Amino acid sequence: MIFSKTGEVRDGLFVIGAAHFPLYLLKSEKPLLVEGGISVLGEVYRRDLVDRLGNLQPEMILLTHAHFDHCGAVSYLKKAFPGMKIAASPESAEILKRPNAVNLMRTLSESARESVKGMDRALLLKDAFEPFEPDVILRDGDRIEIMSGLSVQVLQTPGHTRDFLSYYIPEKKILFASEAGGCAVGSGNISVECLTGFDVYLASLRRLAAMEAEILCQGHFFVYTDQDVQAFFARSIRSTLEFKEMVEKSWDQESGDMQRVMAGIKELEYDPLPQPKQPEQAYLANLEARVKSIVTSIVNPAASLE
Repeated sequence: MIFSKTGEVRDGLFVIGAAHFPLYLLKSEKPLLVEGGISVLGEVYRRDLVDRLGNLQPEMILLTHAHFDHCGAVSYLKKAFPGMKIAASPESAEILKRPNAVNLMRTLSESARESVKGMDRALLLKDAFEPFEPDVILRDGDRIEIMSGLSVQVLQTPGHTRDFLSYYIPEKKILFASEAGGCAVGSGNISVECLTGFDVYLASLRRLAAMEAEILCQGHFFVYTDQDVQAFFARSIRSTLEFKEMVEKSWDQESGDMQRVMAGIKELEYDPLPQPKQPEQAYLANLEARVKSIVTSIVNPAASLE
């Protein structure tokens, strides 16, 4: 099954807020959240959580990485649910202390308003993104005991970002891979999210594909279940290798002109997509990083060995 809306996927797992900027809720006596969404949807997330949880508060929110659309609503939710613990990687904690990073997240958060057309405008927040400090620092191999019969394995899966963590719940075989697994978009294509290193991204992707997952939660749009999990990973790995080949070929044809290479890829990848989709400013910044992660080995072969 491919789930592409808000509501219950199954077995107490819910998509909260918006499918294109989701929070994930695992409902139990000690509710667990994964991903932090975008700041403009903070009140939408809060309302959905209250509808699902009543008087219960989330026990913890697990962050995959410090991008504006994955941690944007955390400060707002922390005020709404003060007992909720925020868990993230040490690298994410450091990013959230950097003024330049915070300013960029505020700018991108504001641009994301165009991506939430169709939502109740009265619920959209006007407050800027606010940084926060994690309560819990997580590293590869950590295991969190949420309650009896419910635990989380922490997987360091860099490549999309250097601070990236994925999460696996063995008792329910749920894998929260977000962009570390690639990101299927409206056309059915899979966006290859290798912002900080192609080889480490591919290694992380293969690590995730080897997990015994029956439910896969990606960063935007879709949740996959059962046989569709492995079908997705097979497509994602194939798309990753094809993207590398396309970038290398385009780089050669365009004589290393980054702008022309990016324009050609944008025409294929981004322009045909219907709304809601990633803000163009964020897409272009990510695309440049993705291309650079591949052509580094062409321009500077020694750098790819570091």
